[in-house]
Amino acid sequence: MSRNAIIIFRIAAGFLILIIFSISCCTVVDNSEVGIKFKKFSLSDQGQLVASSVTGFVFYNPITTSVYKYPVFIQRVDYKPFSVTTKDAAVFSMDPVLAYQVNRDMATEIFSKYRRSLDDIQAGYMRTCIYDAYRITANGYTSDELMASRAKFEAEVRAMLDESLNKEGFIVTEFTSQITPPESLSAAIEAKNQAIQESLKAENLIKQAEANAKIEIAKAEGEARALKIKADGEAYYNRTVAASLNELLVRQDAISKWDGKLPEYYGGGGNLPLIELKKQ
Repeated sequence: MSRNAIIIFRIAAGFLILIIFSISCCTVVDNSEVGIKFKKFSLSDQGQLVASSVTGFVFYNPITTSVYKYPVFIQRVDYKPFSVTTKDAAVFSMDPVLAYQVNRDMATEIFSKYRRSLDDIQAGYMRTCIYDAYRITANGYTSDELMASRAKFEAEVRAMLDESLNKEGFIVTEFTSQITPPESLSAAIEAKNQAIQESLKAENLIKQAEANAKIEIAKAEGEARALKIKADGEAYYNRTVAASLNELLVRQDAISKWDGKLPEYYGGGGNLPLIELKKQ
């Protein structure tokens, strides 16, 4: 290899090393994240990490300085169910879902305190906060109270989370949970609901029977009134007919017994007929 070729090779190698070094000395922090630039081997007078938040193109000495990034868009975590106990010793299962985001203004404090990725913080500190909020709140409820006031219970848990997480630099944007009571309580609730349904059904049947009875009574009363009216009419008819027939029957009886002779009356009255003859 000629001398000129060796020189060219050395120059190219130098440029390559410079490019590699430049790449390792620069990073880009976009607007969906916040960068924390910190000294690897230095602490403040208070023993705290020397760090600052950075964005955009960031140049640093990779030997003494490093840059860590936290996303600031919303993170959603679906935690595995865990159990808590009410003050009457009933065991409930909680299945929480947390949505949060890093407070950009507190990203440096978060990194200085935890020196962990968000995944590690979610699985450690945040889960502990959620468990404690559920546990402490559940201790103030009986099982019946918790079942009757689930919305109030979750609101109290949310308030505790807001207080504990917000001051650490994590903004809670959404928090939901599925509350599962113990099987014995679920069975009791189901039996109670079934009893209520049966009671309502019985009440409806009684009301229906009463309504049907009233209908039958009204129907019977109507029929009785109709029969009375009919009977009264027939009685009136019979009385009228009987009254009109009595006189005729008497005359018919007299005629049937008459021998054809007119009775004789003395004293100048002459003979009078037994029956009254109508004048023409």
